[in-house]
Amino acid sequence: MFDFKGKTVLITGASYGLGASFAEGFAKAGANLVLTARTKELLEQTGEACKKAGAKVLCVTGDVSIEDDVKRVVAAGIKEFGGIDTLVNNAGISDVLGIGAERFPTDTFDKIMAVDLRGAFLYMREVGLHMLMKKSGNIVNICSIMGSGANEMNIIAYTAAKGALRNITQQLGCEWADRGVRVNAVSPGFIITEMTRVALEGMGMDKWIASRTPMRRLGEVSEIVAPVMFLASDMAGYITGHDLLVDGGTNAANGYYQLQPIHHAWNADTAPMAMRHLKDPSGGWSDRVPHHSGRARFTQNAL
Repeated sequence: MFDFKGKTVLITGASYGLGASFAEGFAKAGANLVLTARTKELLEQTGEACKKAGAKVLCVTGDVSIEDDVKRVVAAGIKEFGGIDTLVNNAGISDVLGIGAERFPTDTFDKIMAVDLRGAFLYMREVGLHMLMKKSGNIVNICSIMGSGANEMNIIAYTAAKGALRNITQQLGCEWADRGVRVNAVSPGFIITEMTRVALEGMGMDKWIASRTPMRRLGEVSEIVAPVMFLASDMAGYITGHDLLVDGGTNAANGYYQLQPIHHAWNADTAPMAMRHLKDPSGGWSDRVPHHSGRARFTQNAL
């Protein structure tokens, strides 16, 4: 579906999880890769997998929250491949302790903001300047549905960072639009990765999350990789400043039931409520829609 031959893609947080999956996806599409993360051994494992897929790969360790590291990684990528065509701003951290906002530690808040927001901006600034000078390129920020609204699974620093990153995406997407650089974001919902599958399924969290998702399931990694590659491709040439929600309908739901609403159990042998008043051309009830008593129809309509 995607062809990135001759293109160079820089991916942050590429040592595992979604970052490694993005790297392999772009590698299979023919891209040259600049991969960065803090852990050298894991980063090189991703690099080797991408090389086996036929990609030319440069692995450069670095911390996105350290400005000198960001400049070094970007400079190394440009020197190696002659330029950077796509930046995937993937690096991010959160807090697994689930501490409420009223007791959230300042140092933890600052650490998350430094990686998820400041680090993402540093890469956008350094890579963006290079792209603006050559009047072409695109950036895909990995945001989150947590940045678009409240959620009982949220961490206050994470939602603050992702919300701000979403706004920066819109701002730079417009600010750089007439200079040849597109900036977009993908906001995943709850996604199962190799790392999270055992924990989510073991604790039963996958069922709880699915119960409040219109598609009634968690997302798979491949369902995030493809949207990111789409926004980075020429097929998205007229899209900028956009945040693509990939969440099984969660944000569109305006609150979705975890327990089945009681009225769904009424007249359980009948068609869905939306079809209950369909009539055939003769004016009678369609054979596809079982007849209700007048009382049942009145009760349903009253809802």
